[in-house]
Amino acid sequence: MANGPVLKLLVLGIVFHVIFIASVFDCYFTSPVVHGMNHHGSGHGEAKRLVLIVGDGLRADLLFTPNGFAFGESSPTVVAPHLRSIAEKRGAFGVSHTRVPTESRPGHVAIIGGMYEDVSAVTKGWKTNPIDFDSVFNQSSRTFSFGSPDILPMFAKGASPEKVLTWCYDEEAEDFTKDATTLDTWVLDQLRSLFQNASTDATLNSQLRGDKVIFFLHLLGLDTTGHAYRPFSEEYMRNIQVVDNIVNEVENLVSHFYGDQETSYVFTADHGMSRIGNHGDGDPDNTRTPLVAWGKGVRGPLPDSTPSSHDDYSEPWHLGHLLRRDVSQADLAPLMATLIGINWPSNSVGVLPDIDPTRAGYLAPLEGDEALARYALVNVKVLLEHYLVKHELKAAHAIFYKPFDPLEHKELGVPARVRKVVTIERLMEEGKWYDARRHSMELSEACLQGLRYLETYDRLLIRAIVIVAYLGWAAYASISLLPLENSISASRSRVIDVGTVAVLLGFWAAFWIQNSPWTFYVYVAFPCYFWREFCSCGIPAFRRCVFESSLTYRGLFAQSILVISALQTMVVAYTHRSIWSVGFVVVGVLWPLVTWPSSLLSRNRGLVGLWCGSCIVTGVFPLLAVEKEESLPSILAGGSVMLLMGALHLYHCSQNNVDKSVQISSVVQMGLVAAMMLVTSSSVNSLQAKAGLPRLNQVAAWLILASSSVYPFISKACHPSPTSKIISFFLAFAACFVVLSISVEGLFYSAYVCNLLLWIEIEALVRTPDTSNGNGSVADQQPSVSYRFRVDDIRIALFFLFYVQVAFFGTGNVASISSFYLEPVYRLVPIFNPFLMAALLIFKIVCPYVILSVVFATLNARLRLPPFSLFLVALSLTDGMTMTFFLNVTDTGSWLEIGQSISFFCITSLLLVWSAGICGAGEYLMGDMLVDHKSAKVD
Repeated sequence: MANGPVLKLLVLGIVFHVIFIASVFDCYFTSPVVHGMNHHGSGHGEAKRLVLIVGDGLRADLLFTPNGFAFGESSPTVVAPHLRSIAEKRGAFGVSHTRVPTESRPGHVAIIGGMYEDVSAVTKGWKTNPIDFDSVFNQSSRTFSFGSPDILPMFAKGASPEKVLTWCYDEEAEDFTKDATTLDTWVLDQLRSLFQNASTDATLNSQLRGDKVIFFLHLLGLDTTGHAYRPFSEEYMRNIQVVDNIVNEVENLVSHFYGDQETSYVFTADHGMSRIGNHGDGDPDNTRTPLVAWGKGVRGPLPDSTPSSHDDYSEPWHLGHLLRRDVSQADLAPLMATLIGINWPSNSVGVLPDIDPTRAGYLAPLEGDEALARYALVNVKVLLEHYLVKHELKAAHAIFYKPFDPLEHKELGVPARVRKVVTIERLMEEGKWYDARRHSMELSEACLQGLRYLETYDRLLIRAIVIVAYLGWAAYASISLLPLENSISASRSRVIDVGTVAVLLGFWAAFWIQNSPWTFYVYVAFPCYFWREFCSCGIPAFRRCVFESSLTYRGLFAQSILVISALQTMVVAYTHRSIWSVGFVVVGVLWPLVTWPSSLLSRNRGLVGLWCGSCIVTGVFPLLAVEKEESLPSILAGGSVMLLMGALHLYHCSQNNVDKSVQISSVVQMGLVAAMMLVTSSSVNSLQAKAGLPRLNQVAAWLILASSSVYPFISKACHPSPTSKIISFFLAFAACFVVLSISVEGLFYSAYVCNLLLWIEIEALVRTPDTSNGNGSVADQQPSVSYRFRVDDIRIALFFLFYVQVAFFGTGNVASISSFYLEPVYRLVPIFNPFLMAALLIFKIVCPYVILSVVFATLNARLRLPPFSLFLVALSLTDGMTMTFFLNVTDTGSWLEIGQSISFFCITSLLLVWSAGICGAGEYLMGDMLVDHKSAKVD
């Protein structure tokens, strides 16, 4: 295959995989937002006003657990005495369980809007994008909100004009190197000023004293502190104490201003935080947040139930004598709406905790059980309204629509949902409040099941399309490996074309009738094209290849089983990282000792010994603990090893009379690495001393990082061999692995690169044992004029995919989108900037892949193969893992399972997409060194 078709294949593969990442959201996480619902509310509230306080990033266990922080005498027994006193003496408490992604925007949408955005919503923007759903703020008479510019504006812009008033601090105030408690005290100061201004502003005073008013205090300090110092730090503990004091002060301010007891209070968090100071995924520490409610209309503490409401998680809280009432995060919106008597948000899927008559909720209404039954019926009507709109939309467009029978089964022409509402209303007329609540709870559960049924109605179809598409891609990519026939008969081609067009137009017509998203049209187009090409070219070529080779169909089946087993082993390694270490033992020890001829081993004992040792050393890193503390000695050790490798390269150049430009280039690059070590050491010491990041250090680090990274691309050094140029790229990114490392990443980077360099020599030895000279040179080898597929190429492709995965997991990451440490980023970006911080973390991930790209291109040339030929083999195998992860995605079960299943699919898709770019980048970067091999073609 010529360069043009190869480029087409690579581009098409990248586009295909990027687009199909979205399929997981269309299949499992469709947006719940619809419009056209009527509003429902109780009409009468228990309180005149509500105060909502959100401690951003607060873990439930660290708020409630006595002696949760072990810092000697400086650690208080109870870190939040005011909130704990409320839970013990005059309020209700529990855990609010969040959903993935555990980020600020989705968390606040659930709390305030009563709904869960689809998982991809976080990609729509962090700050000022308007929301397209209803919220309790929009239903209030007036909302006064104070806090972060990342959260407040999105609710203000989505509400009625002048309904939501906001007071935000500047974005520059979110500095991770400074005391984040000032963000929280700023919020308190603004509330205090608001009440003071009301004494001279009659309009403001009137607004504040109206009914159905909401105060929203967003306290970002805990999230900022947790990112910077981690949750079990003394700084996080101090910030909890500040938040507890703020809650106390807010209560005193409100009580003094209004002089009544007509205020309800709700304290919670949008998400928690993992031990390493991150969030976003389904880690239980991220999904469990505290909930404390008190004030007018809220019940007081109750004795624990039988069986106990507590578990191992809350046992250390020493609150086992009191009832712990857990809720889902979206349940807070109906709770708040009920407390002040406003309409419920129209998109709410929350369930009022008090709807269940068998368990105590959070309310203590003046009208007792009658009011609870009335609120339960409101809950039913809101959910039914939501369900009915979705049901009518689906029924109007779906072909052969099958309605949700528990709600739509008709008797005498009356749907079950209507009959059930009539039953509830009759029970209320008869004063049977308990039975009315029980029926309301059952109907609410049926409504939620109906909503899920409608949201997953197309899931089976999407799954089938996606699987056929991934299989089609594997078949299509394999065409490039087969000796193609010159042409096929016109009649056969016509049948295939007509069949393809008929299938495509049939699906498109069905999608148009059903008003399906535009992505469905794209999804089905890819498999149609892939299978059309394979039927036209691949099947005849495959038959010919098997016929002409010594490989039987039985042997082909056995090879397929081995390949599938290898790919599925990599899938398992996403949750059991030690398997990557086992992989290094297999590759470095078992493969040469078991499968190589004894003569080959005996002639190359030195090289084989280095290969085995390198694999064993590199295989140690996946065994190391994922949770790491910042370690300056480890960072400097990594930098020293990288300098040592540069020094050995420089010595080799001087001994072999290599061009002076190469030696000068190595000295410059080593100097940049040494300078970065000095700057990083100073920055780490300053940040650990809480002295902030010196401006000079920040500027110097950016200059060194930029200079080092671009140096090999602008250097005029005349490298004598591919290995020399690879070392230059290695040193270029060594500075990155100094300034952006938290512990042993630099050591892993060094071991990984050494292992890759040895891989080139080992593969050259196995493929051409009599001609390999082991010096990294390819100039004396003549390229093959054409490529013929060899079974051994599958093994090399699997090794490549193994190294693609190890480059990500070897530095200690687990398979989670949020498992990246932020401490190193503060050495470059101390002010909160999520996109720049993410860019730096991604750059750190990319660096090993640059080395892998140039190594793979060099390997391709050392084996005297045309460019991209080995990658084309890998390309046919990549989606064996992707399909498995797609089918394993779940939106049920624990939040950890949900979050990990999404993370696994996204990571493997992106890594395999990235592998396509690896080979293109490697061929480009090594083009001047491997120029002699560009004349070879894939047959």
